[in-house]
Amino acid sequence: MDLLENYKKAWENQPEENNKFSAVEIYKMAKSRSSSIVKWIFIIGILEFVLLNSLYFVFDMDSAYAEYEKLGLMNFVYCTQILAYIILFYFLGMFYINYKSISTVDSTKKLMKKIVKTRKTVRNYVLFNLGYMALLMFTVMIAEINFNFEDLNIKQILLIILLTFVITLVFLGVLWLFYQLLYGILLKKLYKNHIELAKLDSINS
Repeated sequence: MDLLENYKKAWENQPEENNKFSAVEIYKMAKSRSSSIVKWIFIIGILEFVLLNSLYFVFDMDSAYAEYEKLGLMNFVYCTQILAYIILFYFLGMFYINYKSISTVDSTKKLMKKIVKTRKTVRNYVLFNLGYMALLMFTVMIAEINFNFEDLNIKQILLIILLTFVITLVFLGVLWLFYQLLYGILLKKLYKNHIELAKLDSINS
């Protein structure tokens, strides 16, 4: 049981005249903890962005771009990458805004709303990344089938579709687990703060 939970139980058992002061202290602790969690979400988002983009310097991307060129996907790749960067910068901006807004809220209800908004932003960020990767993989599959269509029979086409589907599921599963490790623990702690604030708000109302 953490410090905030212990403090809350002690507050519930103390004389009524002291409750108001203690409620403020509990709110401050929950706010401080929530602010710290959201700050780490922002920091991890920045580190993830930098790390993933640094892979371009580690792996040889020329062969991948040559394959895209052969399949006629270069315009698609460039456009989706530009759009993806715009959306990623939007999410990073939202992470920062959520952090700053949680740091300056002045009521339990507002803090609860900011926590819900932050958790929703992170979920949408994860869903966007998973959706983008799925779109890219299935687009490449369709382009491959179209490029080699005359040399493929129905069984080969179905096999390519099946393999792509399985590989995509495995890849997205690993990526989802990666995001669960990065953000899942923080979101659970944030949700726990929300529950504690809801209890505090119901007792004071």
